[in-house]
Amino acid sequence: VATMYFKDFHLLLLGVICLATSIEKWGLHRRIALKLVTMIGVNPGMLMLGFMVGCAFLSMWLSNTSTAAMVMPIAEAVMQQVMSAEGEVSQHQEMAVNSIYNLALQLEGDDEKQCERFKDVKRFYPDCKSINFGNWFVFSLPVCIIVLFSAWIWLYWLFLGTNFRSMLCSRGGQSEREIAAAKLIKDQYNALGPMSRQEIITLVIFFIMAVLWFVREPGFMPGWASLFPEYPGYATDATVALLLGVLFFIIPANRPTADNYDAMITWKEFQACMPWEICLLVGGGFALAEGAKVSGLSSWVAELMTPLGSLPVLATVTIACILVTCITEVASNPATITIFLPILAPLAEAININPLYMLIPTTLSVSFAFLLPVSNPPNAIAFAYGHLSIIDMVKAGLGLNIIGVLAVLLAISTWGTSLFALDTYPDWAPIHDLTNTTGI
Repeated sequence: VATMYFKDFHLLLLGVICLATSIEKWGLHRRIALKLVTMIGVNPGMLMLGFMVGCAFLSMWLSNTSTAAMVMPIAEAVMQQVMSAEGEVSQHQEMAVNSIYNLALQLEGDDEKQCERFKDVKRFYPDCKSINFGNWFVFSLPVCIIVLFSAWIWLYWLFLGTNFRSMLCSRGGQSEREIAAAKLIKDQYNALGPMSRQEIITLVIFFIMAVLWFVREPGFMPGWASLFPEYPGYATDATVALLLGVLFFIIPANRPTADNYDAMITWKEFQACMPWEICLLVGGGFALAEGAKVSGLSSWVAELMTPLGSLPVLATVTIACILVTCITEVASNPATITIFLPILAPLAEAININPLYMLIPTTLSVSFAFLLPVSNPPNAIAFAYGHLSIIDMVKAGLGLNIIGVLAVLLAISTWGTSLFALDTYPDWAPIHDLTNTTGI
């Protein structure tokens, strides 16, 4: 159990919080926040959409956890600036601005274990060449767009009401209150002046970290992780985060003198920003997932799906997606798909359908974990800021789960069928008989 509380995620969090500490100490998040608000405006609906699009784009290239940890301080600063400028913001507006990205970060189905999931597809069908970076991007991008804007509409209705018309009209004619708030925020941004040396250093390390995360294992070309073939699996996002995070304790904030050397951050400042409760919360989630796995509970639940072969194919896929989405709320995404793949693959073979028709939508569905703080690390990071209650996340997440599953089913039944030739049984998949596994 103890090992579950010190995994790769915890090292990643240490490095990212070093970055977040420097961002907050030197005010880079305030500069970014003020610039974002001056560009988008102070309308809560547009701010929500702006954060969703920005986070969705970042999480296409970075891990969800890294994106959440980097964006949360910026979003908190934006909310504080809007609140201080307008004098007061309703509770629903506050929840909408702050809750949006812990729910929007995973819309692309990306996380730090995505590559491992597809390596497991690879384990069952080593001769399968149907999926590559290009056709996966073509398949997934429309899903991202559909889920993203559907989620925005759902969250806007849930937290801000049904008056979309006033939000859209306000772009052309803002109220006096919004105009005054926008002017104040613009003045505050101009008062910051040019970027300081410390802000530039922080921004450069931030950029280097993002680039190294992207080129570690980009998929369409060899990444820098391939330089260490004798240590497979050791070069992770945590490697980058920790190495660059340590630099903040070494690089001087100002020109050092004979009797004065101030680093970018100190350990005391890091301690003040480090959410140790998140380490315990996520560690508990990992321990719960491992317990369900080694006890056989997860396998038992997964094996209950084998009689589904008698249903229509789309109905079988729908039930599989719903079950996977439910299980991933209390288990890690990689653990969930690792348990279900050995059941779903032979099930698809037994009913004589392309295994990808079953595996692609369920693989995407494991990322729809929006209900609870322990469902995934990004949820826990956002929940730790204290603006959300569990019931807020459950109400918002339930709608997002439904939107996500419906979008995936639409994709796999339309353009995904022709893109991956799902209407034909491939020659790389063997015929597998499940007659004796159903217990009938």
